[in-house]
Amino acid sequence: MRVDNSTSHNPPHQDPPGQDFGSRVELALGATNHLFNARNSPRYVAQVLQGVTAVATKLERTTRPFTGVGPSEMKARVGAVDLDTPLPDTAAVLQELEEVYLRDAVYFHDPKYAAHLNCPVVIPALVGEAVLSAVNSSLDTWDQSAGATMIERRLIDWAAGRLGLGAGADGVFTSGGSQSNLQGLLIARNHAVAGLRRDPANHGLRLPALLDTLRIFTSQDGHFSVQKSASMLGLGYDAVVTVPCTDNHRMDPAALAAAMAEAHDAGLTAMAVVATAGTTDFGAVDPLADLAALARAYGAWFHVDAAYGGGLMVSGRYRHLLDGIGLADSVTVDFHKTFFQPVSSSALLVRDAAMLRHITYYADYLNPESAALADIPNQVDKSIQTTRRFDALKLWMTLRIMGADAVGALFDEAIDLAARVGTLLDSDDDFELAAPPQLSTLVFRYRPVLGTGARLSDEEADALNPAIRAAVFASGNAVVAGTTVAGRHYLKFTLLNAEATLEDIAQIINLLRSTGADLLAKAATA
Repeated sequence: MRVDNSTSHNPPHQDPPGQDFGSRVELALGATNHLFNARNSPRYVAQVLQGVTAVATKLERTTRPFTGVGPSEMKARVGAVDLDTPLPDTAAVLQELEEVYLRDAVYFHDPKYAAHLNCPVVIPALVGEAVLSAVNSSLDTWDQSAGATMIERRLIDWAAGRLGLGAGADGVFTSGGSQSNLQGLLIARNHAVAGLRRDPANHGLRLPALLDTLRIFTSQDGHFSVQKSASMLGLGYDAVVTVPCTDNHRMDPAALAAAMAEAHDAGLTAMAVVATAGTTDFGAVDPLADLAALARAYGAWFHVDAAYGGGLMVSGRYRHLLDGIGLADSVTVDFHKTFFQPVSSSALLVRDAAMLRHITYYADYLNPESAALADIPNQVDKSIQTTRRFDALKLWMTLRIMGADAVGALFDEAIDLAARVGTLLDSDDDFELAAPPQLSTLVFRYRPVLGTGARLSDEEADALNPAIRAAVFASGNAVVAGTTVAGRHYLKFTLLNAEATLEDIAQIINLLRSTGADLLAKAATA
């Protein structure tokens, strides 16, 4: 057969306007100066030091957690950057970065930041971040990671041991608590479906019919990622049964028992019970042992979302709050919360390593089954991610430099501070504390007694407290969070800074008070 190689079928390459062959070669050769390699290592050191110095200098000169800049101003400033025209050097880029990021970043190290579960980070983890980014290991296969694989596996064993999950435990690092919860519930779903398929009564039923029978039970204060996971797993939001809490915001075992019995009587299958060790709003730790017993009674997977409370495993004073967690089938831990690691660093731990088979898939070009049979440790066999950063190195560096007890001491200080702030708020007539603190969060609202002698109404407080939060954020002098309790609007402190003092938080309280009083005065004269 004759092959036509005429140029009419293969038009010659055309250079972009204004760019001939020589200029393209010159551009490519110049670009190689930016590759991280042995030849360019001096350039790497110099430029990274410039970046580190810029951040350190900025941190030293920053006196509040935020500038108060608004979205429209930031959008305009970032939008004005011409991304197709590079700047001449790193110094120029860092100067520009000051305008579009560093100046207006929200700085979690500041003691007046008291909003979300964002922690100040420890320096050993930042050293680890620099190392892992430069070497750029990918934790999917052994031939991309080698020592990194073994470090991650050792840390998983260490964390599982701290939680008391047993000698057969295993796990993998993830990007965050939501992904850890998703993977835990994916394993639970596949485990439940496998069990249903073994039942002769379900012979011939297709997967959608089996999924329709599955239910997940979690508390009304559980994390929203449980509902999102149910949706992504093909179960739908309605598959999640929310269970009432007791007065201390812990899942009520009696209410769980009733909900599971009702589902069973309706012919539904209890796929999983999701307990929480450290709820986002109240820091509540569910009664883990009681909930584990109920899960076992119905053959349900028992998952514990300890994204927040997982740091208790290294606590010197509050480790007992995790009693019963060793009964879990799987556990979520976020090291980028109460282990003071940079984002991202989370893990899913499972009691039985064999359960990870529910998410294993072999590909000949990456992790062939023959490799598993040869005992080659490919971490992708355990993960819902393929390419994955060596985030475990940050925790490794932290433990090797600081030690676990020192990390636990940082969390203990935050918990102790929350207790002292709780006492302060509880004794202040202008504020109402929704519940005593259990970890390091406090939910409260500004509801003063007015000149008439009557306290501000619930409806007025509902309008006022979000306005206080917005005004304080716009001032940049403090950052606090907000939430709702029984449909009412509240403010929230999340305290994770071991260097914050009672005086620091008292200043935020007084700022909230004065802001609220000003807003009330303006409303009265409007």
